[in-house]
Amino acid sequence: MITCFLEYRIDPKKTAEFERYGHMWMELVEKFGGTHHGHFLPSEGHGHTALALFSFPSLAD
Repeated sequence: MITCFLEYRIDPKKTAEFERYGHMWMELVEKFGGTHHGHFLPSEGHGHTALALFSFPSLAD
């Protein structure tokens, strides 16, 4: 199994756009046989970083 870790810098004024982008990624990962573990956003403070994790059974997949 291979797991990918993505880090995003989010413009606080474009949170809605990031949400749409995140849903699109979730659908694409699942369409191609992967598992999307979610997007993780800061719950406190002024952080503008989000994380995403998704996995595929192998690098070839």
